[in-house]
Amino acid sequence: MVYLVSDTEKQSFERDGYVILPNVIDGEMLTLLREECAYFVGYTDATMRAQNREIDGITHRGKRYFIGGRYRSSNRLYRYIFGQAMASITGALLGETVYLFNEQWVVKGPEQGMKFAWHQDSGYVKYWDPETRHQPYLTCWCALDNMTEGNGTISVLPHDLVGTRNRVLDHIKESGTNDLVGYRGAEDGALIEIDAGSIAVFSSTTLHRSGPNMADSSRRVYLTQYSLEPILTAEGALWGQAVPFIQKGRNVYDQNEDFLSPQVAHRIRERLVRDTDSSKGKSRS
Repeated sequence: MVYLVSDTEKQSFERDGYVILPNVIDGEMLTLLREECAYFVGYTDATMRAQNREIDGITHRGKRYFIGGRYRSSNRLYRYIFGQAMASITGALLGETVYLFNEQWVVKGPEQGMKFAWHQDSGYVKYWDPETRHQPYLTCWCALDNMTEGNGTISVLPHDLVGTRNRVLDHIKESGTNDLVGYRGAEDGALIEIDAGSIAVFSSTTLHRSGPNMADSSRRVYLTQYSLEPILTAEGALWGQAVPFIQKGRNVYDQNEDFLSPQVAHRIRERLVRDTDSSKGKSRS
């Protein structure tokens, strides 16, 4: 897969803080991502049932899933995360140096999938580590299903509407959902309705939200985030991941090195070890 970002698309991203890239993912890769999504949702369901938990952070079993930092549990996901399409997109919008910062599944269950409040992705970093500073990073929101208002697609607010260009707002945790809320104003934003295989790309300072899923099937997204540099805590430790992807304009990703010595924050490394131990004896392809 190769996607060449046009000058018009680059200008749209710079102006508004987001851009829609249509039909980026081909059928074979879309099938792979859907299969992997089914595995990780099933794994999360089983884990939460075993722990007798209905809520884990902002994941609500059967209703809404945020499953991150797990791609090393698959022998296939790296093909998408560090593939030609992502190299082209991130290189065009970030430049000649790119790191993987985060990746996660975002899934809403049928007929009950919950809404998600207005927030900035960087708002989560600021909330949990108020003193840290980082340059805006890039979120690539890949639709695994056709996205509509009815199944809870996202809406985004262009930068100039509320002044979010290079500015991270204060966020407040919402009781009951554990969502962080960064905006409660009257603006509705732009509704993003796109076909499966398309990608909405937005800055980590761009406000966005999503509605509930009222359709009779799940609404599935695979989200990858890329940064210009390793993002560090106020104490100088890694905040998330810092996997080298693009250096001097060249794809330098090395799967063997990444899987053997993952560049991740301590809390993510602990989870990776736990997941590896619990999945011994299981075949993953």
